Amino acid sequence: MSALEFGIDTFGDTTLADDGTPHSHAQVIRNVVAEGVLADQVGLDFIGIGEHHRPDYAISTPDVVLTAIAAQTERIHVGSAVTVLSSDDPIRVFQRFSTIDAISSGRAEVILGRGSFIESFPLFGYNLDQYNELFEEKLDLFMKIREQQPVSWSGTVRPPLDGLDVYPHLESGLLKTWIAVGGSPESVIRAAGHGLPLMLAIIGGDPVAFKQFTDLYRRALGEFGQALQPVGVHAPGYVAETDEQALEDSWPLIGKYFSKIALERGGRAMGEGQFRAQVGPEGAYFIGSPETVAKKIVRVVKALELDRFDFKYANGPMAHSKLMSSIELYGTKVVPLVREMLADGGR
Repeated sequence: MSALEFGIDTFGDTTLADDGTPHSHAQVIRNVVAEGVLADQVGLDFIGIGEHHRPDYAISTPDVVLTAIAAQTERIHVGSAVTVLSSDDPIRVFQRFSTIDAISSGRAEVILGRGSFIESFPLFGYNLDQYNELFEEKLDLFMKIREQQPVSWSGTVRPPLDGLDVYPHLESGLLKTWIAVGGSPESVIRAAGHGLPLMLAIIGGDPVAFKQFTDLYRRALGEFGQALQPVGVHAPGYVAETDEQALEDSWPLIGKYFSKIALERGGRAMGEGQFRAQVGPEGAYFIGSPETVAKKIVRVVKALELDRFDFKYANGPMAHSKLMSSIELYGTKVVPLVREMLADGGR
């Protein structure tokens, strides 16, 4: 297993100003850039930015925001979380991220997914009935483009290519590309078939239960004759100085945020008891003091044999100042504690 990496993710959630009114989307975007710069300063390995097209998230073009972060940082890798490839053009996706790779001197990554939100499909004129077909064909084309050789390709979802090259090329190697999945065995097998790293989005239940998917993925890599690839987890959380402070800060905002999403999808609002269960030792929310969060990360890293843990630090309208504090605690206290605990455990 490679050295464990630590990242952060955000969708650019619309946050609140000190007077309780929502920040403008423009202010949120500027704040996300500042958060990315801080993540670099505290030694984190990656920042991922998600793509959405709705009022509660400010970022619809992650690559533009990532470019701003890349230009102001020195070592942190920058990538999407995720790029909704189904409703995008694989050629333009490659061009945008290979450009970021140039600006960042080789620090760009792209995480491709089908998207758990569907707003981009009607916005860009795509049919939801083709949800799977769009992703599979466009991923096949993207993989050919990624080789940085003239591409000949034909499919049903876009015009064919006949021996055309796509620029700019990277200075060295291939663009680091992950596949994000939310727990679909078919998606896990698809990632293995392409020989791409796997990023698991864990937003509910016991994260250790996802071992069935990491086991399936590694088994499928072998069956496809692919080399072993990194496995990462993306999970929501918030770090404060104490467990009590973390709960006090997070329940009114993060609980409301997850309830809103659940109601949109035909589910039920979350009660405080359910929220506390997810915050507990076997829950999916990494919320608490540095010590509490570190212990939860260690448990999941060991169980799933992870190569990266991406901490989704923004979940709902929490103030920018609290997000900055959470990032700082994650980088300066949680990460060293996790490394220390894993070393003591003989990893």
